[in-house]
Amino acid sequence: MLKKRPILKWTIISITSLIVVLASFGIWFISLLPSEEAEIDVKTSSVENLSYLSENIIPHRGKILAVVTSSAEMGASGKSTGYELTELSRAYYVFKANGFDVDIASPLGGRPPVVLDDDDMGKFDYAFLNDSVAQYKTSHTIAMKDVVAEDYQAVFFVGGKGAMFDFPENKDIQALVLNHYQSGKVIGAVCHGPAALVNVTLDNGRPLIENKVVSGFTNNEELLLIKDAKTIFPFLLQDKLAAQGARFNEGLMYLENISHDKNLITGQNPWSTWKLAETMIEQLGYTPKPRQITAEENAIKVLEVFEKEGSEQAKELIMSMALEGNKPIDRIVIATHGVLAIMQGKVGRFFSIVGLVSFSKNNA
Repeated sequence: MLKKRPILKWTIISITSLIVVLASFGIWFISLLPSEEAEIDVKTSSVENLSYLSENIIPHRGKILAVVTSSAEMGASGKSTGYELTELSRAYYVFKANGFDVDIASPLGGRPPVVLDDDDMGKFDYAFLNDSVAQYKTSHTIAMKDVVAEDYQAVFFVGGKGAMFDFPENKDIQALVLNHYQSGKVIGAVCHGPAALVNVTLDNGRPLIENKVVSGFTNNEELLLIKDAKTIFPFLLQDKLAAQGARFNEGLMYLENISHDKNLITGQNPWSTWKLAETMIEQLGYTPKPRQITAEENAIKVLEVFEKEGSEQAKELIMSMALEGNKPIDRIVIATHGVLAIMQGKVGRFFSIVGLVSFSKNNA
């Protein structure tokens, strides 16, 4: 028994030391993130204090319809869902800033369920929550059966996992998509929004997405976050799009990626929303109004360089952004990708990304 005591002693010391190290690392990691004061400033943002919306106003050009899900639950799983606020708010303001009024519709009409993720919310998203007009529209969405297709130059299908349940079989959505596509009008869809396209058949009897280059939430992105997605959803979006003949364009996980095939514009995930909305404006025949690239978008650019070229090149980009002085970087976005690395069991990758977060803070 006496011989075993030193082993027990050193085991306790080792465990205690590990706990201290992990706690210290956690405190340090949290210190890399933005202050609470900065978060309060973001949460009080409004349309009036965002120059992109309040200055150099473009005359009225027409109307765009945004469509959100009415599904509040992922099938019979008991998991709550709805539309992703960031995917609606950002596109909504791109359309508004470029001269288009925006109506919001949903399969059932009325007040649809919404998903808010504080970690992904920025100034435009909180401005949307503080915008009385936008909030009225989201509380009184138009039922799809009452939508007049001819009133709109474009339609945009907002993502959110609920879209997987009430977009694909909705006959009014199918009719609207068919009308817009065959009329040459613009159709946009982001993340799970392309679920609106999967059962649309052209007048020639072929699937609308056949031989079209499209993007949407990928299998890898879905299954990393929801392990049992194959049993919860009626299908995996990537699989369904490919099965109907689409040429699926899969980009890097959780980074910006869009596909532009004539008047059909699709985005892979929420981080693709800004670019997708501005590409829709281009397809409508206009040059998108200039805006300051958001801190989140700059973080996504850093992560893209990290993925394709490595840590040193990513740090060079961070340094160049810092020297320009007007390119803030959202460190939370970068840190979140570190968490995703841990979820994938990639410890080395996690520490490389944490290094980018630290480097970004030190060079802010």
